Amino acid sequence: MSAEKKPKKSSSRLKMQLVDFWNEFKQIKFGIIGIIFLVIAILVTIFESFLIPFPEASTRWRDITYWEDNPRNAPPAWINWFSKKDYTPTTYIDDINFEENIMSPTMTLMTSVIEYDYRYDVPPIDLIYRGRYKGSFTLNIVLERPDGNVLNLVNKNFSSPSWKDFRVAIGTEAKNPVQSFAKKYQNSSVQSVKVNNVLFAQANETILSNPQPLKGTYKFKVNIIKTSADTIIEEPKLVLSGAVSGILGTDNAKRDIWSGLIAGTKWALFIGLLTSAISVTVGVIYGVVSAYYGGIVDSVMQRIWEIFANIPLLPVLIVLAAIFKPSIWSLIIMMCLFFWVGPVKTVRSMALQIKEETYVEAAKALGASHARIIFKHMVPILIPYSFASMALNVPSAILYEASVSLLGLGDATIVTWGQILHDAMNGGAVTNGLWWWVVPPGIAIALIGMTFAFIGFAMDTILNPKLRTR
Repeated sequence: MSAEKKPKKSSSRLKMQLVDFWNEFKQIKFGIIGIIFLVIAILVTIFESFLIPFPEASTRWRDITYWEDNPRNAPPAWINWFSKKDYTPTTYIDDINFEENIMSPTMTLMTSVIEYDYRYDVPPIDLIYRGRYKGSFTLNIVLERPDGNVLNLVNKNFSSPSWKDFRVAIGTEAKNPVQSFAKKYQNSSVQSVKVNNVLFAQANETILSNPQPLKGTYKFKVNIIKTSADTIIEEPKLVLSGAVSGILGTDNAKRDIWSGLIAGTKWALFIGLLTSAISVTVGVIYGVVSAYYGGIVDSVMQRIWEIFANIPLLPVLIVLAAIFKPSIWSLIIMMCLFFWVGPVKTVRSMALQIKEETYVEAAKALGASHARIIFKHMVPILIPYSFASMALNVPSAILYEASVSLLGLGDATIVTWGQILHDAMNGGAVTNGLWWWVVPPGIAIALIGMTFAFIGFAMDTILNPKLRTR
């Protein structure tokens, strides 16, 4: 009967301790703020694929073909709220339905009409029609403007025996017909015609020199003539590459910064938590062993600690990252090699008091091994302090990763906030005024650092007095 009650009693005691801890923790306001931010960061990581418009951003961040439909260096779409002019946002139209008309056993006409309601002052950067296909077909795109004018924009043939992507940039393909249309109204010496400016401009004598927006419904009639019976066309869509794009704009490689920021959240948490967990665990065990054995062992271990504690970490990280192939794992290992020194002194002073306790002396008298005394009786008492120390170490790990990545020595195969800042520095974001490329990752680093700092300070406030009175 007593054997059955013991686990229940132990479980009840643990539950009471957790309730007591939470009751104290929730009295500290900045600790609650840290918990809220941490929960948000975890939810962002879990639901990443639902939060970003480019689900493969994490794996194809450096793949320029994945981003080619986006505008380059476009500011966020929400700047329209503060701007006198309304800029066209990037729009993806992929809900396209075709009507099929079989003309012969080997020829089929597919027709669709895509309507676009244009209500802006600045036209899109480009119009792109794309999809994937197998076989052979002819693509024809005709535009009917709100004023009744009809322009034959694209006539192009495609053929491939295997699956292949097709992409038509209307701004390039339609240059000649658009130029001919514009010169009907303004026959000037203008050599370079901006296709999209003309397509979305009023048809008058200033259509080239000072185009005025023609607002209304534009109809893109897409005609696809399959010239073989086995031709298949999938995933057609029309992309209007806008003057503004997404929640946080794009960079000079057309990458969506919001997608990169969200994708970088999981790496920030992973780097910070793993580095902190490993380094604090090593530091706690090191400090306990040093205090427990004392004497010459303690002196030698403290001299080793002093050597590591006085080595400047960032220059060493830069040198090691430059020598070895940059990877996330090598960076974590290098940080762990130096971060472990953080908790050693505090742990050692606590362990010196703990080893004088009666139960430790009793364990020695009963013949308990050194390992059992250290890991069974001493280390568990320091676990609360360890969690507080881990929380406080996370911001340092994230900042060091960002610093190394900012210098171009990070792991280029993953998306981190430091990598985004490095690309921004190389792309001249500051000198060109591309603030949306620099400010968001900087704020993200500050917020995640503040999150763990708040949690760590709150835990330290609660736990350290208890440890000191033990």
